[in-house]
Amino acid sequence: MSEPPPGANGLKLASFLPYRIAVMARAMSEKLGAAYADEGLTIPEWRVLAVISQDSSIAARDVVARTPMDKMAVSRAVASLEAKGLIVREQTADRRVSAISLSPEGRTLSERVAAIALSYEARLLDAMSAAERDGIGKGLAGLESAIDRIEASPPEVKAAE
Repeated sequence: MSEPPPGANGLKLASFLPYRIAVMARAMSEKLGAAYADEGLTIPEWRVLAVISQDSSIAARDVVARTPMDKMAVSRAVASLEAKGLIVREQTADRRVSAISLSPEGRTLSERVAAIALSYEARLLDAMSAAERDGIGKGLAGLESAIDRIEASPPEVKAAE
């Protein structure tokens, strides 16, 4: 039996679950982004618009908490959406926080892009068998639960003997 190449330590990236999920998520996001490209939105802008559309108004920090985006990416997307007239910012009682909501134009665009997103999801699910759809739903729920159960620290690494 041959030794793995130096530095590889047995890791096969192509079958490493977190990597596979990240690659699939990126591929789905890019394909969906291409589907609504004619709407003039970037992927980060769409994510922010979609989150804002779920509430009558929301703080930017709450958008960060609900997306896989960092604070700076959300801030840039919010500024861009505001410049395009798709969202409105209003001061709250806490002067450090502003409430963000969709403008009428933003609501219309959000509804159009949501329809595109739902159509993409339906096509994706239709390309799978019923058993695959059921399995992916159960598998994702199990994975989410497992993530919640394990410690946040990295796994123990056994020293080479």
